[in-house]
Amino acid sequence: MPATSLLPSAPARRRGLLLAAWLAVGGLSALPAAPASAQPKPWQPQRPIRVVVPYGPGGSSDVVARLLTAEMTKILGQTVFVENKGGASGQVAMQEVARAAPDGYTIVLGHVGTLAVNPAMFEKLPYADKDFEPVGLLAKVPMVFAVGAHVPAKNLKEFIALAKANPGKFSYGSAGNGSAGHLAFEMLKLAAGIDVIHVPYKGTGAQLNDLLAGNIDAASAGPPAFIQHAEGGRLRVIATGSPQRLPALPEVPSVAEHGYPGFDSSQWFGFLAPARTPEHVVARIQDAAEKALQVPSVQERLKGEATVPAPMKGPQFAAFIQSERERWGIVVRQAKLKVE
Repeated sequence: MPATSLLPSAPARRRGLLLAAWLAVGGLSALPAAPASAQPKPWQPQRPIRVVVPYGPGGSSDVVARLLTAEMTKILGQTVFVENKGGASGQVAMQEVARAAPDGYTIVLGHVGTLAVNPAMFEKLPYADKDFEPVGLLAKVPMVFAVGAHVPAKNLKEFIALAKANPGKFSYGSAGNGSAGHLAFEMLKLAAGIDVIHVPYKGTGAQLNDLLAGNIDAASAGPPAFIQHAEGGRLRVIATGSPQRLPALPEVPSVAEHGYPGFDSSQWFGFLAPARTPEHVVARIQDAAEKALQVPSVQERLKGEATVPAPMKGPQFAAFIQSERERWGIVVRQAKLKVE
């Protein structure tokens, strides 16, 4: 029996050469193109979207969230509503959203307190960076300092003098341990060298009620919480935490103007979704939020409440969180703040 050749026959070789020549002159262009990967369509929510705010009603977080969700409802064609869930310096809300289904129907309004301060304040937290997908930064609000009408101080200089003359006698409230108001006032205490007792509340609304009632002497929060009461004479705004004066409070000097150069305290807000939320869902929420910030009536309302739109997409927001965590961590360490 003749041996079987491992080489192709002459006709086969000729066919191979013809095929090679055909490919060389662009024969592949004649083949049907492979179907391109289908791009996901813009996400369209099919039921209401819940925005969890980690503090009670009445504070800057609540004001910003409600203003934006009203416009996002129009943009998305689906109800976007706010649910206030205060407690444990925002930990209750953050933990709940961290455990929520990653489907875009539950998001949280991240905050300087929950994202930048709590990691330095608490030994353990029931949530971590890995639990969330940053959607985007929304706005920044410079902090302001106020005293109750019962306090005999017309400005920051007089309040500092009173506090120095009466160490430990005066108290200040905040929206909770680790909140922006807590850290802003601790920053002021460090700068001015005063001893004022901290009284934490479950949200800005609760601390505001006690400030108006005279149960505490001072507080720090975003301007929206204080402006209308200052106009009514029920409290006095004695300084702003921003380097410059605020257009909404042009007559109120900054802390820096009172002789503390470089003083700068502000809070900020941004949306986060549970980890593993699909990218196109995150993008749709971020786009809706950014469009809401561009609505003229929204911009006018934010301006009136000294809130500055500061849209930033997810990756940049993540980097911003880390930089703020370093900055406020210094205050936490210097003030020796720690909550078990």
